[in-house]
Amino acid sequence: MIAGYLAALMIGLTLGLIGGGGSILTVPVLVYLLAVDPVTATAYSLFIVGATSLVAVYPKYLQQEVDLLAALQFGIPSLLVVFLTRSFLLPAIPAIIFYVGDQPVTKGRFLLLLFAALMIAAAITMIPEKKAERPVAAGSTSTPFLFVLGMAEGMVSGLVGAGGGFLIIPVLVLFGRLPMKRAVGTSLLIIAIKSLVGFAGDLSHHEAINWPLLLTVTALSVAGILIGTYFARRVPAGKLKKVFGWFVLIMGLYICWREGRFIVAGDNKK
Repeated sequence: MIAGYLAALMIGLTLGLIGGGGSILTVPVLVYLLAVDPVTATAYSLFIVGATSLVAVYPKYLQQEVDLLAALQFGIPSLLVVFLTRSFLLPAIPAIIFYVGDQPVTKGRFLLLLFAALMIAAAITMIPEKKAERPVAAGSTSTPFLFVLGMAEGMVSGLVGAGGGFLIIPVLVLFGRLPMKRAVGTSLLIIAIKSLVGFAGDLSHHEAINWPLLLTVTALSVAGILIGTYFARRVPAGKLKKVFGWFVLIMGLYICWREGRFIVAGDNKK
């Protein structure tokens, strides 16, 4: 439990220091350290990530690093799909997804494996050295691409309970034509709104929410992001992001190995 609370602090700290990445740890922390059911953990993750990002976006807005137009173009379709995914698609997924030989792969275990794949993809984008940012032309937002990609990202976030910042930021830079700092601030606003709306779509499917645990983890994550934001200008974010990328990669591979081993062994409790 103590390790889980310390990890919750790290989630916010990472978000504050590098502007993203911390939310990818939320589901593993809830499942492996705080003993939360995997499906329930994806719902809790949405609340934690949403509340933490909402706190983080305020100073970005004051610094004029939030593009409201791009947030609407990408965020509205993402938000709608997250809500629909959590309200209808996720509850409709059967308890047993498929079989590996004679062994069933349960819904919870499938979501963990999907999340591990997301972690590995995120790590691959974090580890390489960042190239110098190229200037982009203002006012050249590609709205159709933002709309379609917002829907795709919303489904991914809705299924695995991640904020999706590592997906949103590249889309805003490449198709929204935003500078990196403005893309990070805009991403935090999108994550905050769609995550909290996604959690609202879950309320009817989770009768016994452990509010003391959920609010404690959220409070620690918020404290972490405030500390991270304070030290952001004093820590080399590029190096930290690379180290964090390796950590996420190792965690993703570990989840694949652990859940795959349980499938082979016939342990399908999750």
